[in-house]
Amino acid sequence: MLYSAPDATVRSQFHSGESGDAYRWMGAHKTTLSGEEWQFTVWAPHAINVYVTGEFCSWQREAYPMQKQFDGTWELRLPAKLFDAEAQGRYDFNAKERMLAYKYAIQCADGSWHLRADPYAFYSENRPNTASRLCDIGGYEWHDEAWMQRRAKQDLCHSPMNIYEMHLGSWKRHSDGSFYTYEETADELIPYLTDMHYTHVEFLPVMEHPLDMSWGYQVTGFFAPTARYGTPFGLMQLIDRLHQAGIGVILDWVPAHFPRDEIGLARFDGAPCYEHEDTRRSDMAQWGTVLFDYARGEACSFLLSSACYWLEWYHADGLRCDAVSAILYLDFCRDAGQWLPNQYGGNDNLDGIEFLRKLNTMVYGRYPGVTMIAEESSAYPKVTHPVYDGGLGFGFKWNMGWMNDMLSYIEKDPIYRRYHHDKLTFSLMYAFSENYILPFSHDEVVHGKHSMLDKNPGDLWRKFAGLRALLGYQLAHPGKKLNFMGTEFGQFIEWKYDESLDWLLLVYERHPDMQRCVKEMNALYASTPAFWQQDDSWAGFEWLNADDNERSIVTFLRRDKDGNVIVCMTNFTPETYDDYRMPLPAYGYLHEILNTDSTIYGGSGKGNPHAIRGQRKPLGKFAWSAQVVVPPLSTVFFTFTQPKRKKLNAIP
Repeated sequence: MLYSAPDATVRSQFHSGESGDAYRWMGAHKTTLSGEEWQFTVWAPHAINVYVTGEFCSWQREAYPMQKQFDGTWELRLPAKLFDAEAQGRYDFNAKERMLAYKYAIQCADGSWHLRADPYAFYSENRPNTASRLCDIGGYEWHDEAWMQRRAKQDLCHSPMNIYEMHLGSWKRHSDGSFYTYEETADELIPYLTDMHYTHVEFLPVMEHPLDMSWGYQVTGFFAPTARYGTPFGLMQLIDRLHQAGIGVILDWVPAHFPRDEIGLARFDGAPCYEHEDTRRSDMAQWGTVLFDYARGEACSFLLSSACYWLEWYHADGLRCDAVSAILYLDFCRDAGQWLPNQYGGNDNLDGIEFLRKLNTMVYGRYPGVTMIAEESSAYPKVTHPVYDGGLGFGFKWNMGWMNDMLSYIEKDPIYRRYHHDKLTFSLMYAFSENYILPFSHDEVVHGKHSMLDKNPGDLWRKFAGLRALLGYQLAHPGKKLNFMGTEFGQFIEWKYDESLDWLLLVYERHPDMQRCVKEMNALYASTPAFWQQDDSWAGFEWLNADDNERSIVTFLRRDKDGNVIVCMTNFTPETYDDYRMPLPAYGYLHEILNTDSTIYGGSGKGNPHAIRGQRKPLGKFAWSAQVVVPPLSTVFFTFTQPKRKKLNAIP
């Protein structure tokens, strides 16, 4: 990407918080304005002196001084031959990997010196090293034109969306414990996702971060894919190949906070640049990080540009915005007296709210077909409503309330679930107030919370049966789907960020059956519009029986725009009911199409092998009902078909 010299308007947009393209001139870029050179630009308004240093000058601190501009940016242009790795005899990189390390040496107003990484660097050294690397990210040849054209026309809200959430560093590793590269991941991940019928993959943050145990959520390189798994071109190839296979890519993105590491943004030039001056607004003690100050135009432009960068240059199909509540609320994770109210005395972060609206307006205006997803844990209103309607403008929101209710429910012994039946049904009181994603994410399988399999009480049979039933209920419930890697085959222990998943489990009993069940449920979901075509309204959902708490059974139907119906039944106890009467919306026939208690999934084999005819026996508000077999700890899906009207007249 060649340097794009900023004019007065571009600089003004950067400082006012309106720029989504600051990365085109901030940072280090090749330029041919006066021969082949590298242009360095950094914003450090409080600095006394700034120098570019690095491998090219053996890290001499003051060899290459930058010139301060009127707006607090510093600039320097150096001949490209100075950075030629082969000329320096240092590396045997190919043409795309002549990436010498550099930093900014900043002398602060108090006389102290700090070596900072480039906030806009496109690539970085691999930890424990912390320098930025020169990298011209232009020139990658994409092959996903067909995907991008389809994406621009899609309506995700009324399309299937089944997300496989994964951490690149621990999905699979080599036998010696080393990471897969981006390219190696593509070789194995793409056929796996295709075979399992997932529509999207979501990567935990791929942006550069110094600490493995942060999982990528404490970012130092907001424009740099982590070097743990290879080069920027490797990540581009991974996403490109996923697109060619018909799989969408969502990147976790962290616009709320940043770590305190010496190389990073905290007091970048000796004074707050990206954070608030008052620690009651800037410090996030619980995480040991620093919050962005959205009243600072340069901080907003930095984040807007980061979002646009990943969507523009890496063809990401969406960003999942982490910790949105920390942006919305000034008192988030703070006790009384530890936070500073807004100008009206409230706890709303008015600048943060405005930033989110600006972010979503810009992204949706620039990139048709992408989606912005909020990980927001409160009941803040209108998160996914349009900005013009007073909303924040996100495409989807994680349904954390549903997730918490369901996990607290399934962890109870089935004998006690009858007393907590509202955990199953309460979500329908608000299911259509936002566009929701139903997440069983990485956060739920760490820190002593147990794996999804091990959350289920009882012996191994009940654990597997309970997990199959739960995932079936998740599939049928309104909302898009997200599950963390390993859930699909019954990973037994909690997720460990520094180890591979236990793929060896697939040679033992039960785990392959679990995986097959998830695969076939995913296929059913993707091919059945009733599950997703009217996901956002009561037109696509109707309770048949929400009140059978004594038996912990719920039945409901899903409906597509053409009136086709799928009836869904979940039993959250290990009891079998051979003559259970289920309400029907009209006269018709039930045909069982998937049963998580099938023997091929490791179940007991109870079910309904033959068509079931409705009877004129009222039940609840319905005039028709049918008698079915309810398997233990199971979700069962039926098609519901009605004879032609002329046959209805002949029914006695």
